[in-house]
Amino acid sequence: MKEKVKLLDDSLLRDRAYVGGEWIQAVSGATFDVVNPATGELIGKAPHMAAVDVEHAIIQAEAAFGEWSARTAKEREAPLKEWARLIVANASDLAAILTLEQGKPLSDAKNEVLFAASFVEWFAEEAKRTYGEVIPGSRRNVTYVAIKEPVGVAAGITPWNLPCAMVTRKAAPALAAGCTMVLKPAEHTPFSALALCVLAERAGIPRGVLNVVTADRPAAEEIGRTLTSSHAVGKLSFTGSTAVGKRLAAQCADTMKRVSLELGGNSPFIVFADADLDVAVSSAVFAKFRNAGQTCIAPNRFLIDASVHDEFVKRMIAAIGELSLGDGFEPGVTLGPLISEDAVQKVERHVADALARGAKLLVGGKRADRKGNFFLPTLMTGISPEMAMSCEETFGPVMGLATFTSEDELLQRANGTRLGLASYMFSRDAARIHRTSRALQAGIVGVNTGAIATEVAPFGGFKESGIGREGARQGIDEFMETKFICEAFPG
Repeated sequence: MKEKVKLLDDSLLRDRAYVGGEWIQAVSGATFDVVNPATGELIGKAPHMAAVDVEHAIIQAEAAFGEWSARTAKEREAPLKEWARLIVANASDLAAILTLEQGKPLSDAKNEVLFAASFVEWFAEEAKRTYGEVIPGSRRNVTYVAIKEPVGVAAGITPWNLPCAMVTRKAAPALAAGCTMVLKPAEHTPFSALALCVLAERAGIPRGVLNVVTADRPAAEEIGRTLTSSHAVGKLSFTGSTAVGKRLAAQCADTMKRVSLELGGNSPFIVFADADLDVAVSSAVFAKFRNAGQTCIAPNRFLIDASVHDEFVKRMIAAIGELSLGDGFEPGVTLGPLISEDAVQKVERHVADALARGAKLLVGGKRADRKGNFFLPTLMTGISPEMAMSCEETFGPVMGLATFTSEDELLQRANGTRLGLASYMFSRDAARIHRTSRALQAGIVGVNTGAIATEVAPFGGFKESGIGREGARQGIDEFMETKFICEAFPG
């Protein structure tokens, strides 16, 4: 590792993949660079794996499945609970690794690590609640029973924006259900996933139950096809863009593989005239600027009642002024870098497009004058539906405001997209809250809050924002099949 970070336990930072309980290089010996997005400096090199490496990982996972799935739920619970405990105990080191490769402020990184642990703890306990049922029979001396069984080897592909939490949100329910897993983390953030594997190993999760393969972007399609075409893999869980999710789902159709897809969002953030503006502004800052706007549930379209628009803008300018941009390791920083140069260029394109189409720039709107992938927190008004930022995820620290004057107009704008992951609404009118929250076409609705993600509630989208749910009891069901047994008894 060329860029060092002080860890209490240096052994958590690994530059080998984890397959079959072994720390290995790619068969080819190839590696790829992992860089710090705040400085551009090299952190280290990870194995650049290919199809042959993934096939080996699938074999290892398949070999481990029999013993792991035969364990009782309580027997699987124990090592998972210990994994959760170790994640919490090593939260400071995991957060440092996360900030080093992903860039988010260290305090945010630690919160993510604890969030990651919460999924492991939740699903360790949920394993004991995968109930079947006895169905009243329609014939004498016949019993109908429905039971749940693990789907087999599961594949996971995770993004870079929450490199710890997205690993455990997939791996924990899979392992709790009795599945084994082959997981490929994003090329920008392999070390967080590998650090979690160190702790899983220490927790007593058996060899081959959790396998992590790493690769740079050029190998992504080859690895995806290897996972989706394998008859040994019973399920694919993917978090990423809608375009890639569609391709993976199409590939899975050849083997009728089960899929969970948590895809893109274009979330509306709605402020009604009767909203508590202090709550709305603080929620907007949290939901939009957390992780520099790089979350799938970050609000992308701000729809503000025309009667409170100017006051909302005034308060938002003041709130943005309190943000502190910088390297995530710097004290007091609340806004880190974007993940890559490509990400910065996309944000620049969205801002330029909006301005060319008549938007007004109030704050920011350009790169920060410093080394790294930094973009200033930005506020614009006069956003219209045809602008790029209204149609695509910006995935950056840019707020674009539009106004509405009626509820019908609002709902038409809010629902006028093929994506439906999250929505936010702010009002003190109980009837309006009831009416609007149900009319919004999104899998998740935040009412008077910007903090909507939790391990105990189902997470997923409507329309082209995905298939299936993560978290909650639904999250473990995604990794199980229902088997019906018809038992006839003589007599």
